[in-house]
Amino acid sequence: MALKLHNTLSGTLEEFSPIEPGKAKVFVCGPTVYDLSHIGHAKTYTQFDILVRTLRYLNYDVKYLVNITDVDDKLIKRAAEKGVDPSELALEFEEAYLLDMKALGNTSVDKYARAHDYIDQIVDQVKRLIEKGFAYKISDGYYFDIKKFEDYGKLSGRNTLKAGDSVSRVDENPEKRNPGDFCLWKFKKEGEPSWSAEIGEGRPGWHIEDTAITETELGEQYDIHGGAIDLIFPHHEAEITQMESVSGKKPFVKYWLHTGFLNIDSEKMSKSLGNFLTIREVLEKVSPMALRYYFLSAQYRTPMNFSWEGLEAAQNALEKLKKFSDSLIRENGRIDEAYKAKFMEKMENDLNTPQALAILWTLVKDKEVTPENKRATLLDFDKVLGLGL
Repeated sequence: MALKLHNTLSGTLEEFSPIEPGKAKVFVCGPTVYDLSHIGHAKTYTQFDILVRTLRYLNYDVKYLVNITDVDDKLIKRAAEKGVDPSELALEFEEAYLLDMKALGNTSVDKYARAHDYIDQIVDQVKRLIEKGFAYKISDGYYFDIKKFEDYGKLSGRNTLKAGDSVSRVDENPEKRNPGDFCLWKFKKEGEPSWSAEIGEGRPGWHIEDTAITETELGEQYDIHGGAIDLIFPHHEAEITQMESVSGKKPFVKYWLHTGFLNIDSEKMSKSLGNFLTIREVLEKVSPMALRYYFLSAQYRTPMNFSWEGLEAAQNALEKLKKFSDSLIRENGRIDEAYKAKFMEKMENDLNTPQALAILWTLVKDKEVTPENKRATLLDFDKVLGLGL
């Protein structure tokens, strides 16, 4: 069986066939570092860590990139409230985020790319959009004219906002040509960070950061772009619009993958709604690997409704698994190829981690498999699951 992934762009399950055989370039939208990360973020980054582990297990040479949004409206506002420099605040919460990811076993990322390190590339991309006639200038910055890109909306199937979209950076200006036009470069405002540039002193808009980073690190086209489902519109739609306009090449990304929400009381967990639990709050009560196991109990595209009872059940299951694994004979074991095939069949079917865990527990209970072979097989599974067995 070959790896199959649900592609948001086509709306179907597709066999993974990278642009360059044997290699996989992966980008996932990283955090905006103005606060501690919540467990909704933990779900997304854990599930994409599983994707990359699976690709590497299947012997793909993977380059996995995550951005850090450290130039942003929300960050600037929070820094002003605290009376600190935005760069100082960003660094504080970037370090906290990286420690949280390490605790959860999310160690697959090859590079974390900070937006402010790519200002030259961002400016260059904006300049090319201006030269090609896709961007226009108004009083507060340069905007993308979405009417100039005929495919706008092809990822989401729409071109207007809905409830649940991630719209933390609303680019409102009555001078805009179209309501959906988004800002590429924001001209300098007093008290905000800015950079000197040929197009005017200012700072980047939200969407342009990602395409400038990925063009630099992964090229004009790459294999997989991931993020939470609320980023499909307008953020990921805007990324496609920018990059395909600049490069003239389609598709910008072959496979778009999106994780389902982590809900509290059936409502999306988010900082804007104030109904979130930070990763650190949860890790005061359960182990990091228990939280990881909890996320693996649902397929990545499935919304989860958070409950302490479910998390406690995950902790108990993990402790039982580790105790069992530790009790097994440690030497001369061989991987059980039949179980490996069953396990990977589930993982290759759009990363079906709940069913993969079910195969793991069937192995645990199977009296026909020797203890040493059970342990070897469990440790092999753990290269994908990352539970620290």
